[in-house]
Amino acid sequence: MPRLSVRTDMDAEDIGLPGAVAPALSSAVFDVVTSPALIEAEWRSLESLPRNSLDQSYDWCCAWWNAHALSPVILRARLGERTVMLLPLEIISRYGLRTARLPGERFNNLNTGLFSADFPALDGDALSTFTSALCRCLSPLADTLVLDCIPVAWGGAPSPLAGLAAMENPNPSFQLPLLATMDETIAQLNAKTRRKRFRQQCRRLEAIGGFEHYCPAGRDDQHALLDLFFQQKAERFSGFGLPDVFQPPQVRRFLHDLIDRSGSGPDTALTMHALRLHGDHEGSLVAISGLSRKGGHVLCQFGSIDDKLCADASPGELLFWLMIEEACLEGASVFDFGVGDQPYKRSWCTQMTVTRDLVLPLTAKGRMAMPAIQGLGSLRLAIKRQPKLYALVQKFRALLRRS
Repeated sequence: MPRLSVRTDMDAEDIGLPGAVAPALSSAVFDVVTSPALIEAEWRSLESLPRNSLDQSYDWCCAWWNAHALSPVILRARLGERTVMLLPLEIISRYGLRTARLPGERFNNLNTGLFSADFPALDGDALSTFTSALCRCLSPLADTLVLDCIPVAWGGAPSPLAGLAAMENPNPSFQLPLLATMDETIAQLNAKTRRKRFRQQCRRLEAIGGFEHYCPAGRDDQHALLDLFFQQKAERFSGFGLPDVFQPPQVRRFLHDLIDRSGSGPDTALTMHALRLHGDHEGSLVAISGLSRKGGHVLCQFGSIDDKLCADASPGELLFWLMIEEACLEGASVFDFGVGDQPYKRSWCTQMTVTRDLVLPLTAKGRMAMPAIQGLGSLRLAIKRQPKLYALVQKFRALLRRS
C-alpha cells in the first residue's frame, strides 16, 4: 500500500499565493440572488477557476435544485461591478431549525464555494466583516449555516472559508496524482504488484472471451448505464442491509440531469464508464463508474460491480485501471477517488485530503442549537476514528434496516 501524504493546512507561501494586494472586503456589497439564470455568465466565469470545486458549478447546483424542487438561494459579493463571490445554498427545515447548506448533500465530495482569484484572505477585520455579512443576508432565511467538506487549500489557492471551519470532517478524500503515462503513474505505488494483478485480471477475462472499456457517446446509452448502476447498487446495499442512498427519485433525476448537462468537451458533469464482457457473457456489464471532470481534476462520483460472473477478476479494480490510464492519456493531473476512507482507495492513492466543517449560527435559535450540533459532529468523528466501533455501528444500522 502506498504511503499517503496528508494535505491539510498550507500557508500562502507554500501554495504560491500571488503577491498582489487583494482589495479590501469592507468595500464589498453582499446580497442574495434567487434566480441563477440572472447571474449565469458571472457564475460560469468563477467556476472555471482552479480554486473552485466542480460541486459548486452552475450545472451541478441547478440540477440539484431542479430535481428536488428547491428554491435557490445564492449569496453574492461584489466589488464595484465585479462579482467576487457566489455561495449557492438551499434552505432545509428539520426539527424546527432552518439550515442553509450547499446543494448536493452527501453527493458532494469537496466544497469551496466560488471565489475570484483576488478574493481577500479572511482574517482579522476581514473575517469579522465576512461573518457579519453572512448573518445579515441569511438570518431572515435560516438559523444556521452549515458548510461541510471545506479544504484548507485547493487548486493552488487557500480557501477563504477555511478560517471559519471549526471541526474536522470525519471523511477524508483520496487522490492519485497523474503523470504522462500509466507506467509513470503507478510507479508512485507498489508498481510491481499492481502490474502483476492487472495481468492476472486480464488473463481471467480473456479466458471467458475478453473485455473492453465501454464509455458510450450517445445520451441514451449513458442514461441506460446509469439506470443499470442504480440496479447494481441497490442489490449491493440490500446484501449488506444498508439503505440505498440512490433510491430516492429526486437523486436519480439529479444524476440523469447531470448527464444531459454534460457537453462533448473534456469537462463533464457526469460521464458513465463500464467494463463490458465479450464471448461467453457478451455485453454483460460487470463494473460501472460515474466520472466528473473539471480541468485536470477527474473525480470518481460512484461505482458498482456485478460479482455474479467474474468476481475473481476484480472487475471494479480493473475498471479503475482503465479509467486512470485513459485520464493519463488525456492529460489529466489528478484522479480523485472522492470522500470516504476505504482500503481500495488507500491502495490506489498517495494523497489524502482532510477537510473541515463550518457551522455558523445566524439567529438566537441557531446559537442555542450550536452545542448539540457540535456534539454530534464530534461524536461522528470519534466513531469514524475507531474502526471496531464504526463496524459495530454499521452492523446496528444493518439490523435496523432488516427489521
